[in-house]
Amino acid sequence: MPATQPPSQPSAQAQITFPGSSRSCAPLGVGTWAWGDMSTWGMGGYDTNLTEQTISEAFDASMEAGVTLFDTAEVYGGGESERIIGRLLANDQARRERAILATKFMPSPWKLNVRTALRTALEGSLERLGVDRVDLYQLHGPVSLRSHSALADALAEVVEAKLCDAVGVSNYSVGEMGSMHAQLAARGVPLASNQIEFSLLRRRPETTGLIEACRRLGVVPLAYSPIGQGRLTGKYSASNPPPKSRTFSAHPMEQVDRITAELARIGEPHDRSPAQVSLAWLIAKGAVPIPGAKNAEQATQNAGALGWSLTPEEIDVLDNLALPGQRTIKQRIWQHG
Repeated sequence: MPATQPPSQPSAQAQITFPGSSRSCAPLGVGTWAWGDMSTWGMGGYDTNLTEQTISEAFDASMEAGVTLFDTAEVYGGGESERIIGRLLANDQARRERAILATKFMPSPWKLNVRTALRTALEGSLERLGVDRVDLYQLHGPVSLRSHSALADALAEVVEAKLCDAVGVSNYSVGEMGSMHAQLAARGVPLASNQIEFSLLRRRPETTGLIEACRRLGVVPLAYSPIGQGRLTGKYSASNPPPKSRTFSAHPMEQVDRITAELARIGEPHDRSPAQVSLAWLIAKGAVPIPGAKNAEQATQNAGALGWSLTPEEIDVLDNLALPGQRTIKQRIWQHG
């Protein structure tokens, strides 16, 4: 059976540091969209096993395995994801010192005074998280009507105010990312990250040159939905499809089944699961995957992507199977980072 324990020395994996920050972490994080977002994921909805207690256990299991990066956003559950993290950190100095926190500002088109809106939003996030600064603050998508110059000004100001250490973007194209990188550089602030949907079910960030552009500019790509909302775990198949509410990477499951079968074959000699192999593929590409973790078992499984690596031949095999990324109509209307 694939390993259910993380590697004994997760630090053996090369650490990453977000430009602008002095703190390093493993090249794997935890995406916390599901934490408190009842309208989408359902604490008490279709996943009745998701509770604040299981979230706490997932948090501790991640930290114990050396996974200390937690990515959230002001819109996740209307701020409830941030509140949950704040409660986890409250009165626990060890957690507060080790956790690397990333959150996001929703630059909605109607927020024309983006400098005021962004700072106000970050201050609200800090209050919910119960901290005086975050490690990484990101724009939650390229949806603002304001110029990259105006957005860069807003981000630079919160860095100068020491409300965050590093700043990033989400779902930015090569051109958009290059423009924001240049605008921030003019203010002496590096662009630290670009959060994108990237997985074996959506390889477009690599084939369009976005990953190479990140490498060239020194931007860390954060990969959300890295296991295709569970499609790459082997749990689902054409005969046992995922819930209809899971709308990302909408390839027919018959295509996905071929990939998960190869993930299982590659993972067997490494004593790793399909999900762990798919995460290791992303790490090999220079990305930092941020899978969700709803309980300690999932967190421990995710951490099993650390401490080992795929061979060049295995990477080539997966490259040849990877799908470009077929989107649903819902995704075309809105990309959720």
